[in-house]
Amino acid sequence: MERHYVGSEIGQLRTVMLHRPLLSLQRLTPSNCQELLFDDVLCVERAVEEHNQFAQLLRDQNINVLLLGELLAETLQNTEARDWLLSAQLSDYRLGPTLASPLREWLADLPADQLSRYLTGGLTWQEIPETLLKSRTISPMQSPFITRPLPNHLFTRDTSCWIYQGVSINPMAKPARQRETDNLRAIYRWHPLFQDNQYINYYGNEERRYDHATLEGGDVLVIGHGTVLIGLSERTTIQGVEFLATSLFHHQQANKVILVELPKHRACMHLDTVMTHLDIDTFSIYPEIIQADMPCWMLTPDGKGGIKHHSPRPLVALLEEALAVTEIRFITTGGDIFESEREQWNDANNVLTLRPGVVVGYDRNLRTNEKYDKAGIKILTIRGDELGRGRGGARCMSCPLERDDLEGVRS
Repeated sequence: MERHYVGSEIGQLRTVMLHRPLLSLQRLTPSNCQELLFDDVLCVERAVEEHNQFAQLLRDQNINVLLLGELLAETLQNTEARDWLLSAQLSDYRLGPTLASPLREWLADLPADQLSRYLTGGLTWQEIPETLLKSRTISPMQSPFITRPLPNHLFTRDTSCWIYQGVSINPMAKPARQRETDNLRAIYRWHPLFQDNQYINYYGNEERRYDHATLEGGDVLVIGHGTVLIGLSERTTIQGVEFLATSLFHHQQANKVILVELPKHRACMHLDTVMTHLDIDTFSIYPEIIQADMPCWMLTPDGKGGIKHHSPRPLVALLEEALAVTEIRFITTGGDIFESEREQWNDANNVLTLRPGVVVGYDRNLRTNEKYDKAGIKILTIRGDELGRGRGGARCMSCPLERDDLEGVRS
């Protein structure tokens, strides 16, 4: 197996990237949380404690846990990486040349771990030397931030997603998240873990404006057997999917992309908030959005370097065909209609599968967790009273870098 390879959603998880929230959450306030895509201000100490518990649970399951902030700090030891990332995040066009150039020079001299902290947690006007502002006769912008914090780095699944032998470094839909992509581009290009290894860059790694062709990893499920399931959501567009599919087909890493159209609202912002893969023949679904007979589309290579759109077919038929199983089991969100809606909002369906039939989820989703248990799915629980308020569960908070394919998984 390749060192960085994700062959399924349910094969043994071996290496995962998380991001421990701290400075970016400390900078969430009632006045800025909405624009930073959070519904509320979290208790930082409890959120960090819950995240530490999540990371430790994975380590206890013999999964290698890498932390994004540490990877970024190690990447910034490379002068070329540091110069590129500072130019990308603090350009002359963002700050004006009289400030941008001296600010980049000042930041370039900081220790790598402090620079990583600013590039993920944001930088305020109060944190820079006053001498840098003397050449600026007009007062700086009204925001307290030179660069805003990136609290959504917590959800490492979205910014990049590994699909078979390559990675998609995703053009994010919301301005509050777009700078996250630069941090991941730097890590995958210059960090020693990736610099000397061969892997495919499918999409999002070029210096260009991607316009409406956005894509986020929470919408991407690597089903296995050369199939990828992608949600068309408020964050992932058909334009982005077509570019990714074309690249997957070109590199012969997939032969089918199944499209699931989702409502364009926050309650189901990504496919994995309403559907995840738990075992070879078993999925968790929120039945108000996902139904077995809902029409879904399939993309395949057209034999000329492009893609072919197929007529819609029922979701369950496409999944059975892709997984080579005779019947798919759907476990629906637990409880009555009120409990089900509440638990879906609290990410009952957004679980991380560690190996076939073993998943991690929040302990607060009692009714859904009971249904998992009765269906033979082992649920390992973590606290999510604070983390869950960010609207993301265990799957959202994890980016698998190495996971087994379906070979050897029971059928």
